[in-house]
Amino acid sequence: MPIRRFGGHRSLVSYSQTTKLSYGYKKMNSSRSGYRVFSANSTAACTELAKKITERLGVELGKSVVFQESNTETRVDVKESVRGQDIFIIQTIPRDVNTAIMELLVMAYALKTSCAKNIIGVIPYFPYSKQCKMRKRGSIVCKLLASMLAKAGLTHIITMDLHQKEIQGFFNFPVDNLRASPFLIQYIQEEIPDYRNAIIVAKSPSAAKRAQSYAERLRLGLAVMHGDAHHSESDMADGRHSPPLSRTTTGHTGLELPVMMAKEKPPITVVGDVGGRIAIIVDDIIDDVEGFVAAAEILKERGAYKIYIMATHGLLSAEAPRLIEESAIDEVVVTNTVPHEVQKLQCPKIKTVDVSMILAEAIRRIHNGESMAYLFRNIAVDD
Repeated sequence: MPIRRFGGHRSLVSYSQTTKLSYGYKKMNSSRSGYRVFSANSTAACTELAKKITERLGVELGKSVVFQESNTETRVDVKESVRGQDIFIIQTIPRDVNTAIMELLVMAYALKTSCAKNIIGVIPYFPYSKQCKMRKRGSIVCKLLASMLAKAGLTHIITMDLHQKEIQGFFNFPVDNLRASPFLIQYIQEEIPDYRNAIIVAKSPSAAKRAQSYAERLRLGLAVMHGDAHHSESDMADGRHSPPLSRTTTGHTGLELPVMMAKEKPPITVVGDVGGRIAIIVDDIIDDVEGFVAAAEILKERGAYKIYIMATHGLLSAEAPRLIEESAIDEVVVTNTVPHEVQKLQCPKIKTVDVSMILAEAIRRIHNGESMAYLFRNIAVDD
């Protein structure tokens, strides 16, 4: 029996039995644990992941009110003391991305001014992650968002499957980029009959490394799709040729550069044999599904008898549920990093994998100062 010492006396005190959680760690008392978990969402659908995480941790969700004023301004009211504590803000991103960002910024600043010790943002899907490169005369919005989060008071971020891993370099504080692949691979092994007859498919050459990582861990073959049915946004004219090249000049014309050949993508082709196989397309984000639908049609023509889509973030915008339901795709499997319950009601082909377990464990380890290496075991660099 554990022994406690009080002053000069020796006494025997039995510890109360703590409830064990299924993931293997003990239920902690939120009043003594030195940390709080808040949800920065103003909509009920977006707080489901936060509730699952707190249930696994054995703590209560922090008391706060997040709402929109009549003029659509965001207001946050923290209802309990956070002084000197580690604060975790869980923010899932709904369709209204900009409102969710403002909710996160305002809450982080409110906690900062309330003397929180550390403010850790748990952002499973990091918004604007596709805008992480300079394109045409645009801007790197992801870098701007990173600067805003730091200015608001965040000291650490937990996220999952960033669109580009180099995004971590935009931040001047630690970023833990967790992976959903162990959960998706487990789903393939347990829920897809005869998965040994499957082949992992990369929808584009840029996704080949991720697909190769899945194929190697599942001991399956790999196929890569190349080409495009439509011109991508990066190939569209952006007005850089203005003023027109055919203009009248006087004097020295300057340096004459070699004429560049215009880039032209071939029709979609498949490198690899998918005939008589189950085709599993893997990607990090599934939003507008036209490209996935076109890929599924090509794979069907090449002889694949079942088509699965596996992605971490199921944004499923616009008419995605209807297009999936009417397509050759048999099943779309995504995680719950983004709320999509409405889309599931519209399309029964959409399935969800819960990743609250790894997010809860990341919170526990960061608060206790434990190594995060356990969460990245057997994870490839290209995953």
